[in-house]
Amino acid sequence: MTSRRQFLRDLGITAGALPFVSGLPSFAATHVGGVKRRLIFMFSPNGTVPAKFWPSKDGNLANSSILAPLAPFQKQVTVLKGISNRVGGDGDRHMRGMSCLLTGARLHPGNIQGGSDSPAGWASGISIDQEIKNFLQNNKETRTRFGSLEIGVAVPDRADPWTRMCYAGSNQPLAPLDDPYQMLDKLYGQSKDRDTYASVLDSLGSDLKQVSQKLSAEDRALLEQHMTLVHEMEREMADAAQSGDLAHPEPELDPNIELVNDNTPQLARMQMDLLVNAMANDMTRIGSLQFMRSVGQARMKWLDINEGHHSLSHEPDKNQGAQEKLEKINIWFAQQLAYLATKLKETPETGQAGNMLDHTTIVWVNELGKGNTHTLDDLPIVLVGGEATNQPGFHDVGQKVPHNRLLMTLAHSMGHRIQSFGEEKWSHEGPLKWS
Repeated sequence: MTSRRQFLRDLGITAGALPFVSGLPSFAATHVGGVKRRLIFMFSPNGTVPAKFWPSKDGNLANSSILAPLAPFQKQVTVLKGISNRVGGDGDRHMRGMSCLLTGARLHPGNIQGGSDSPAGWASGISIDQEIKNFLQNNKETRTRFGSLEIGVAVPDRADPWTRMCYAGSNQPLAPLDDPYQMLDKLYGQSKDRDTYASVLDSLGSDLKQVSQKLSAEDRALLEQHMTLVHEMEREMADAAQSGDLAHPEPELDPNIELVNDNTPQLARMQMDLLVNAMANDMTRIGSLQFMRSVGQARMKWLDINEGHHSLSHEPDKNQGAQEKLEKINIWFAQQLAYLATKLKETPETGQAGNMLDHTTIVWVNELGKGNTHTLDDLPIVLVGGEATNQPGFHDVGQKVPHNRLLMTLAHSMGHRIQSFGEEKWSHEGPLKWS
């Protein structure tokens, strides 16, 4: 359990003097261009249902059953059609779709067998989130405590190219943290001993009161919000730990079997709340939120679906029942994106105009365009909020446009003017533009 003194220090409070809270945005370093920018990648697996995903040409999200939950953000949503993962090489399409998704680089030769294709290893390059993270961390004006946060929801306890999309470099996969206890511990150092779990904030009382008196009204409100969230997380996880609801079952050895708890929606909300809170306190500006994994067999019983997701995605289009269940699954993922966007929009910025969503780009990605064809074309790409959505709507950018160019566009939107990314031949045309 983190000591009271250490928690104060982490919050920016020194013994005997309480001049400021360094974690709050108003006290963060100056931002490049005077604007703080953030980037979040949200992943869901096994392709989409194209007929239910793509909106009409006018971009009306209400015309897409899957994207309808994002309709409240109509003016801040960009849907891109025509993006293709052109990276070839070893590994099956699920493997390349997942581990080349953010790297734009081939998989190393290896001995991990997938499908009927040649075996492969890890990706041979850094992922774009980590590339941008390094760029920000090398500038004292944009440096944050963590640089990036890799968060998971129901990611099985296994390590292979189907489970990793973030890479610190060649052969350096990064595992997402899918346990809110671990994430809370990483952020605030509060949950190392679940059996004796106790609130650190309760012991701070007068110290935090003194701090709050020295803050602006905006920062005081943010500090109170921060304290409330940590209290709520403590209470929810302590209650859940007592009942055992948060314990993930161990995945079975068969790689095509994956069990997911009925409380996955609750875990997802906890993880998203922690991500937003960390970004509100400028602990990081780069995040990834990974739901399940490629080839994942999540059984979403909370949606009244008992079949595995991957198995359903392989059913033929004429299987109407399977198509309806896949539609329901993808609507649920869209609802999670809408929840994340709502939390960001409800959190005001301090030190600059607008709310957090105005300065955060969420990119919803998938390793496949369609599950039963294993296509890497027409990847379902959705951007919400932030710099990269200054031209919202539906944009058909062409045919088989390399996704490396989109990754470059996202880097440029964060101030990182890279000239290529991943395999050079797929990025030589420069950042992707749409109008």
